[in-house]
Amino acid sequence: MSFLFGKKKTPQILRENKRMLDRSIRDIERERQGLQNQEKRLIMEIKKTAKQGQMGAVKIMAKDLIRTRHQITKFYALKSQLQGVSLRIQTLKSTQAMGEAMKGVTKAMRQMNRQMNLPSLQKIMQEFEMQNEKMEMVTEVMGDAIDEALEGDEEEAETEELVSQVLDEIGININEQLVKAPSSVVAAPAAPSKVAQAEAAGEDGGIDSELQARLDNLRKM
Repeated sequence: MSFLFGKKKTPQILRENKRMLDRSIRDIERERQGLQNQEKRLIMEIKKTAKQGQMGAVKIMAKDLIRTRHQITKFYALKSQLQGVSLRIQTLKSTQAMGEAMKGVTKAMRQMNRQMNLPSLQKIMQEFEMQNEKMEMVTEVMGDAIDEALEGDEEEAETEELVSQVLDEIGININEQLVKAPSSVVAAPAAPSKVAQAEAAGEDGGIDSELQARLDNLRKM
């Protein structure tokens, strides 16, 4: 009937053959169990006949027992062979299924590769790299500016803390000394000289110009 429905596919053929082998294995196992039951009955008959002194019958039944045991051994070997063939068929089924799966995966990968636009991906990666570098430079500039702005305050606070620590170690309270000191001694702080102002302005101008230059470079990117 296969000519009416077309040629059978490999998975169907393997499945049918494995089903047939499993059925044969069950039949052999059933026959082996029947022979084992027959072996037990023969042993009981041999013992009973031997007690009755019928040694001729005992010898005949002993030959039957030997043949039965040989047949049981053959059934064991045949079952083992059929199980080996069934295992090979199962391996073939697994291999065939794996091949079909790999075929589908390969087809999907081929379609995905066709849909990918390599020049577009390269352009995206270049843009990402440029923007990432720009972001890192902005972060670095802002971090440097914040560090420079806070550097003076941190140094002033550390200086005050160190002076207080030293005075505490030698037993001098700076607040008490300021209260006891005469008001005439405390003089107004001298105005900074023009040279010092010029130097400070030059340093601040250098820092500002450097930050401005780095920001200008970022805008050009």
